[in-house]
Amino acid sequence: MRAHPAFGDSLIAGLLFVMDLGTIIAASDFMSPGTMLLVGLLMVVPVVFRRKHPLGSAYVILAGGVLQLLTHGDLDTGVPVRASDFALAVALYTVVAYAGRRQGLLYAAWLALGTLVWAFWRLDAGVETVFVLFVIAVVFGFSWALGEFVGARRAYLSELEQRLRLLETERDQQARIAVGEERSRIARELHDVVAHAVSVMVVQADGAGYAIRADPELAEAAVRTIADTGRQALTELRRLLGVLRSEDGSGTQWSPQPGAGDLGELVENCRAAGLPVRLEVADDLGALPAGLGLGLYRIVQEALTNTLKHAGAGASAVVRVSRADERLTVEVADDGFGTPHDLVAVSGGNGLIGMRERAGVLGGTLESGPNPGGGWRVRAVLPLTPS
Repeated sequence: MRAHPAFGDSLIAGLLFVMDLGTIIAASDFMSPGTMLLVGLLMVVPVVFRRKHPLGSAYVILAGGVLQLLTHGDLDTGVPVRASDFALAVALYTVVAYAGRRQGLLYAAWLALGTLVWAFWRLDAGVETVFVLFVIAVVFGFSWALGEFVGARRAYLSELEQRLRLLETERDQQARIAVGEERSRIARELHDVVAHAVSVMVVQADGAGYAIRADPELAEAAVRTIADTGRQALTELRRLLGVLRSEDGSGTQWSPQPGAGDLGELVENCRAAGLPVRLEVADDLGALPAGLGLGLYRIVQEALTNTLKHAGAGASAVVRVSRADERLTVEVADDGFGTPHDLVAVSGGNGLIGMRERAGVLGGTLESGPNPGGGWRVRAVLPLTPS
C-alpha cells in the first residue's frame, strides 16, 4: 500500500529535527539551547504542512532562518550549517513545484540575501566560508531544478486529466446521440409494422361486416384474422413502447422495410461487393413477427457492413441463424485481420452501439469480440416471445 505523502514529510521533518539536536548539544556552550531549539522547531515543523500550504510553510521556515541569522548568525558555533537549515532547500523546492516560477524567484531572492548576510558575518573564516557558500549554491540549485521538473510534470498530468475528462464527456455525448438516432430509425421502421397490422384489421373487419349474414363462416375467419393480427401488433408495440419516439417532424416518407426473408438477398449483395459470405439458416424464418425479422435483418446487415469495412482483403464471413427454446440466435463471424472493430467503436463508430440498442429493444442481448482463431464475431440472442 502506498504511504500517504504527509507521512513522508513527517519522516523528513523528524529526521532533520533529530539531526539538529546534535548541533544544539554541540553549540550549547555558545548560546542558549532553548533559543536554538525554538529556531529548529520553527524551521522543521512547517515541512509537515508544505503540500497543503506551500507558501505559508515556506515563509515560516524562512522566518526561522531569519531568527537564526539574527540570534547567532555571527557566532562561530563550530558547525557552519545546521541540519534544520536544509528545510530552506525543501521550502525552495516546494515553492517552485507547487506555487510556480514567479513565487520561486521571489523566495530564492530572499534566500540569496540571507546567505550573503551570513557570509559577510563569516568573512574571517576564509576558505571555509567560500566552500560552504559553494555547497549552499549547489543544494539550492538542485532544489530549484527538482522543483521545476516536478512542477512541469504536475502541470502536464493536470492537463492530461482535463483532456481525459473532456474526451470521456464527448464519448458519452456521442453514445447518447447514436442511441437517439438509432431509436428514431427504429421508430420509423415500426410505422410499417403497425400500419400493415391496422390495415389488415380494417379490411378484415369490413369484410366480416358484409359477410356476417350471408356467410357466417367467412365472417368468423375474418374475425380470427383480426384477432391474430391484433395480437401480433400488440406484441410489437409492447417491445418498442416508450423507446420509439421521434421528434424530427420532418415528414419523412415511409418505405417498406426488409425482414428475415431478405437475408439471402443481403448475402448476395455482399458477395457482389467482394465479400464471400456463407448463409446457414436452420429453420424457416418466414413466420417471424415483422419487428423481430426487421431487427434480425438490421443486425446482420450492420455486422456484414463492419466486416466489409474493417476485416481487410481476402476475408470471408459466415452468417448462422437458428431457432431453439423460443429464442432466435444469430451469429456473424469473419476471419479478417484488418482494423479491430472495437477500436472503431471507441474512436467514434456507431455500428456496435446501434446493434446493441436494437437487440435491447427486442428484449435480447448482443455480444461482440475477437474470435480465438482470428477475425471478429457478433452474436445476438433474441426472444421469439417478449417477456
